[in-house]
Order: sequence, then structure tokens, then C-alpha cells
Amino acid sequence: MEETQVSLTALMAAYQRGYHAEHDDPKIFDDFLAFQLLSQAERALFEQQYTKMVEKYFPERLFVNKASALEFFIQNISSTSDMISRARYTEDNLEEAVKNQGIQQYVILGAGLDTFVFRRPDMLNQLRVFEVDHPVTQAFKRQRIAELGWEKPLNLHFVPVDFKKENLQTALNRSSYDSHALTFFSWLGVTYYLPNDIVFATLGTIADMVPAGSCINFDYYDREAFVPGKVARRMQGWKQYTQQAGEPIITGFDPSALAVDLASLGLRIHENLGPAEIESRYFQGRTDSYHATEHTHYAWAIVG
Repeated sequence: MEETQVSLTALMAAYQRGYHAEHDDPKIFDDFLAFQLLSQAERALFEQQYTKMVEKYFPERLFVNKASALEFFIQNISSTSDMISRARYTEDNLEEAVKNQGIQQYVILGAGLDTFVFRRPDMLNQLRVFEVDHPVTQAFKRQRIAELGWEKPLNLHFVPVDFKKENLQTALNRSSYDSHALTFFSWLGVTYYLPNDIVFATLGTIADMVPAGSCINFDYYDREAFVPGKVARRMQGWKQYTQQAGEPIITGFDPSALAVDLASLGLRIHENLGPAEIESRYFQGRTDSYHATEHTHYAWAIVG
């Protein structure tokens, strides 16, 4: 991401969550506010780009109109399946952790245009929410919220930070974050854009700064996503797209070694879902073309 530009993938994620909420049924994840954070021009630009990509890479397919070409892209080519299922996974786990583990704080790392605090006011009497993101992307979001006239909840705290330059703990300590409170961290759509050492350093920082029983949910790609001959076609296309967008995918992990790697940081794997398990949990029985994305994994780790 350019240091002076809002994250393109943050805007894209909002578009794809919004598309699913507006067009698909049944819904895996209903982000009914996502489209409101995008201008009509931004939505139109994504739709134009997506339909052009379908025409370029699938010239043999005939579509009755642009809407059907867009639907094909969203369900078959894009990362929408990832975006909606990982969000559902994390927010379901958050609810469970609040109810059963006494979680008091929710920290959203790389929050982008996340709308949790505006969609789930029912949970704000139980949680303080901290949105952590690059200063440019966060400033863009705050401006959009102001333009929409949405009232910022008192329990929402914005924490600007550049993961490549700043320490997470230092950034959170500038806010009203309570290091003694049980905390749930979500880190979605971020790990594969960062170098391996920064990912594990961030996870280690989290483990060191929170009390035992705190949690983190994150998604990651396996290493086969970077192996010629093993990487899936959809992943190849997605990597090319993010490279062109200036936010290249560079990191993957070995799912079988993750438990040991995290244990050395003070984290215990509670759940580590692979593509087959994600498919079974969120996509089984659907009549559309949404499916779990190859190489994608969801991890739920507990401190202590």
C-alpha cells in the first residue's frame, strides 16, 4: 500500500461484503452497512474492473448482461468467499468468547472499513472496541463516517499504527486500552501481506501484553499458495491482482507446524480450520457458486 493512499484492498473488501449482503441469499455474513461507506463512483469503478476481468480471462463465456458477469466474478474469481466466511467465523467466535470467557475488549487489527460497532450495538454494553489500522486508511474511514452522519459510539476507539514501523503495544497504550482486561483480537486479511517475522512478532506482542484467556482469530494462506504446480488457479489470479494493486501477497505458513510455532510465543491453538472444514461449515448445500478458497485457513489461538 502506498503510504499516502487508502488501502485498495480495504475498499475492495467493503465492496464485496456489501455485494453479498445486497444480492445473495442465504447470507453467510450480512454486512448491510458496507456499501454505505463507498461512494457511487467507487462502487461503479469496482464493477467496471471486475466485469472487464471476466471478459479478459473468460472470453468463451457469454453473459446476458453486466450484472451476470459481475455475479460470476464475485462468486467464482474474487476473494469474496474468504471475506464473508472469515468475518462470520470471527464474529461468531467473539460472541462465544464474550459469553463464556468474559471477554471485555475487542481489538480489530487492520480494521479497514469494518462496520461491527454500527451493526452490533447490542454488544457494545459488553465490549470496548479498538480499531487498529494504517493512519491513511483510518482517516479515510473516519471522514466517511462523518459524511454519513453516523454517531461514533463511546466504546469505539481509533488507534492509527503502521505495522511495518510501529509497535502494536505502544500504539494501544496511547489509547484507553486496558492491558489487564481479557481481550479478543481479530486479524483478518492482513498476515499474507506482511513478512513472516513481522507476523510472528505481532502475535508474540499480543501474547505478552494480554492476560491468559485472551484470544486472537486470524486467517492465513498455506505455503502451497506459493509453489508453482500446486497453487490453485484462483489464487494465482488473486496474487496477480494484489501485485498490480501495490499490495502483494508474500507470506504463507505450514498448517501442521502452526501449533508448535505459536506455542513458542505463548499461544495455544484452539482451532485451525482448513479449506475442507471451512467449506463444510459455511458453504455446504448452497446452490450458488460460493465455495471455500483453496489455501485459506482460519486460526483461533488462546493466550496461556
